[in-house]
Amino acid sequence: VQLQASGGGLVQPGGSLKLSCAASGFDYYAIVWFRQAPGKEREGVSCISSTVVDRNTYYSDSVKGRFTVSRDNAKNAAYLNMNSLKPEDTAVYYCGVTHTCNGDYVSSLTTWGQGTQVTVSS
Repeated sequence: VQLQASGGGLVQPGGSLKLSCAASGFDYYAIVWFRQAPGKEREGVSCISSTVVDRNTYYSDSVKGRFTVSRDNAKNAAYLNMNSLKPEDTAVYYCGVTHTCNGDYVSSLTTWGQGTQVTVSS
């Protein structure tokens, strides 16, 4: 599985961004979005199950209601729509794969790609 996140940038508080994850060979995997801010540990943001299973979605409490994850296996892509962005959302965002969204899906990542910087600032 190969992955590459894109779509980051500078946005004002309250703004929106849509991140994309170009991936191949991921149909049977769950897709994970996680982020890492300077000096902080990786934080799981969202997970979407494999469509072979159920395509359930999971979100961290910090982004629930503001972010939406989706996937399009036909396009070998996954997306993270981010609305109502806050300065504390500033981080490098990564996409990765795991076998299941159950439990700590960041610790169970098997592969992840290069990240994309998201900066929320006025």
